[in-house]
Amino acid sequence: MSQLTKDEIEEVREVFDLFDFWDGRDGDVDAYKVGDLLRCLGMNPTEAQIHKHGGTKKMGEKSYKLEEILPIYEEMSLEKDKGTNADFMEAFKTFDREGQGFISSAEMRNVLKSLGEKITDAQMTEIIQFCDIREDIDGNIKYEEFIKRVMSGPFPDGEK
Repeated sequence: MSQLTKDEIEEVREVFDLFDFWDGRDGDVDAYKVGDLLRCLGMNPTEAQIHKHGGTKKMGEKSYKLEEILPIYEEMSLEKDKGTNADFMEAFKTFDREGQGFISSAEMRNVLKSLGEKITDAQMTEIIQFCDIREDIDGNIKYEEFIKRVMSGPFPDGEK
């Protein structure tokens, strides 16, 4: 039995209907767009997670009705593995040689680009610009502030 609330189901229905509209209003959404649909619902699935849950690499291979998307959404929401602020602080301390709360900007870029799901230089630049983090005169950034801004998400004040 589904653990989704009425509000969650309605939110999934609204996003599903938008994707269905873009696809031609045939009552289903192409499996190629499952990742985009989940991202519109506030999730951040990796490509591996998308494919694990039925996403395809090509348009036209498969499609889903709303009733088939709801269990995917529910399972993905249970899988959400979001580290805590303390987890990230501990990870960045590894690179803080002097224990002053700073990491070099270049080192942070390198670490973030090489761990987890790979991101491009342009994506990394966009993240840093969004977080509005400034380097000090030595090219270092205060990683605690960076973590706080990333963890607050794209809408820190709850505005969407």
